[in-house]
Amino acid sequence: MTTSLPTRGQIERTLAQRIQALYREQLGHQPSKVSCQLAEQNLIILIEDSITPPEQLLAQTGRQELAEKVRSDLDTAIQPQLKELIEETLNIAVVEILSDATLETGRTGMIAILAETPSYRSSAAVTKARRKAS
Repeated sequence: MTTSLPTRGQIERTLAQRIQALYREQLGHQPSKVSCQLAEQNLIILIEDSITPPEQLLAQTGRQELAEKVRSDLDTAIQPQLKELIEETLNIAVVEILSDATLETGRTGMIAILAETPSYRSSAAVTKARRKAS
């Protein structure tokens, strides 16, 4: 039995689900939405509602600087696990992860720089296979 390559969309969904689970398990906070997009050797990640309740409380009570420090430290602490998750899912080394969060909007954006472009099946091949099957 041969294993066919997943589509780009399937890979992006798998990564998004696994990243959301990682945040839930490690930070005790589940983001409302995680979006991933592969673009050549880059993986772009957008995390909605990524700010934890303690960070929100700090920001709301005038401790903005401390909230930003906590967010930065959490991003740094979770990056090795995030890197491992991406490498395991794509079977490609991650060269670097660039990250930033905005407390006001609750969004975190990341770009994972990959060592090479991931292999995936094109959506056109999926459409063609579906047509043949019908």
